[in-house]
Amino acid sequence: MARHGLHRTSWFRSGPRRTAIAIGVVGGTLVAGIVATMMPLLASDDLSIRAAADTTATAVAQDGDNAAKTTLATCPTRCDGNPRGGREAVIEFAVTTVPAAAVNVRATLRVHSWQQFAATVTAHASPLSAREARPALASSGAALDSVTGVSEGVNEWDISALVTGNGTWTVALAQTGLGSRIYWASVDHRNPDLRPSLMISYDLGARPSPVTTTRPAPPPSPSASPTTAAPRPSPTIAPTRTATPSASGTLPAARCGDVSDKLVPSCGAWWGMYSPAGAAGGWDHGKAVTDVETQVGRTFDIVHRYHDFSNIGSNGAFPDVYELQQMREGRLMFFAWESRDFSAGITLKWSDVYGGQQDETIDAVAGRIRAAGVPVFMGFDHEPEDEPAKGSDADFVRAWRYVHDRFARAGATNAVWVWTMMGWSGHYPRYAGLYPGDRYVDWVAYDPYNFHVCNGSAVWKSPSTTVGGFYDWLDDNGIGAGKPRMLAEFGTNFNSADPAAKQRWFQEFPAALKAHPKIRAAIYFNSSGMTSRTATCDMTMNHDASAVAGFAQAGQEPYLRQPTAAGR
Repeated sequence: MARHGLHRTSWFRSGPRRTAIAIGVVGGTLVAGIVATMMPLLASDDLSIRAAADTTATAVAQDGDNAAKTTLATCPTRCDGNPRGGREAVIEFAVTTVPAAAVNVRATLRVHSWQQFAATVTAHASPLSAREARPALASSGAALDSVTGVSEGVNEWDISALVTGNGTWTVALAQTGLGSRIYWASVDHRNPDLRPSLMISYDLGARPSPVTTTRPAPPPSPSASPTTAAPRPSPTIAPTRTATPSASGTLPAARCGDVSDKLVPSCGAWWGMYSPAGAAGGWDHGKAVTDVETQVGRTFDIVHRYHDFSNIGSNGAFPDVYELQQMREGRLMFFAWESRDFSAGITLKWSDVYGGQQDETIDAVAGRIRAAGVPVFMGFDHEPEDEPAKGSDADFVRAWRYVHDRFARAGATNAVWVWTMMGWSGHYPRYAGLYPGDRYVDWVAYDPYNFHVCNGSAVWKSPSTTVGGFYDWLDDNGIGAGKPRMLAEFGTNFNSADPAAKQRWFQEFPAALKAHPKIRAAIYFNSSGMTSRTATCDMTMNHDASAVAGFAQAGQEPYLRQPTAAGR
């Protein structure tokens, strides 16, 4: 966690600022009464297909040859005062690489605008030719999807009803609600990243019959206060492969309880916790988690831990004994790996990483991750935008790719890579330069907080506002399109003027996740972090009984109780 405008404090010998526990799903025999997961459809990698041709359909003579312009245009029939000025953007795609066995084809049209507009733009199937210089407007085909409010950057339409597999598909964008032209990047634009594209995902194969254990499932647990109920142990469950989200954030048809090989739940979201251990508790990283689980009456799906490059002790030789136990108990592990030595107070440079000086440590960690034998979340240097001493943004990308590739060569392919940013608007111009690329990233994560007065602000942000800013920016700018998203850290202060505000914030949080469906995991950062505990500032989840009650209630929400863990 970083407060905007503040930098990290030193790392103390007593341990790092963050030492949470993350947990890998462990294969093995299911506990009695748990239904074994069905083998779901196998998912393909997403296909990104560039437009084959595009043009602007118009009756306006001065528009000229629209088949060779760097922009497309849309406008209603009465456009800029011209009663015959209507325009539609017509885009053609040639799809040739979808396998014959593909089912559940999902297609998302992505087109770039340079400005925001209060207009509705609808994608239609089109009978027009995108290869003509200036085709005349014609009656549109079936409406496919609409954008109500054009965003600056990439806009998306679900055109799955049109694109059913291989073939030539033509779509037209028609505009209403604004009597002026909107310009869009065309296939002739000099920047290939701005050109129209089609994102396609699909499933392969058929679903076999379910298999169940011979003993019946246990009855539902009796109703009890969530603040006092004891957590149930989690079964040991191996993830099954299923489809990952499409660029639009929707999931293909799948039974709730399936988990992909990249640890994406087929519905709902994982509920996680970072809970630091301390000297008073003997640095027991297991008890730091189970104590909170007892408070809130459930087992967490994910436990987050922060580790360093020392390669010794619980700081660097991970998974440690606590994490191995938690993995055996069925939790998911998220290792946030920092290029530091916590105890020695040493900060590495990213050039030290990609320059080969840390190869022995990287290989040792990769070997232990491989030996875990199950998928685990893996991050490298979360919030790098707040690490100027480590090098440039390009250095970070190079170091990330170096670590990723070295893991792959070591056979640690069970590492699921989580790219974690602060998500602060002040760093928006940097994020494209910090992104290692789709091949190197499995999840996109960020760390939203409702700091309130903890960072000198008087603004109280709702859960939806707290998580929504960077979420929308990612949508608008196409970074990590199609990747599941994670709140690698999130948290809220309390409001001294409204003692019930923090409880309500937690109670409202599941609805905020449902409104942002690409977020498939949320991990609470249960520490004061960079802030101080004062009469008006405490970011911990359990700083008073009402906060615990609100958090416990959120954790009972079915959206956050994955069937893979027997409802936890």
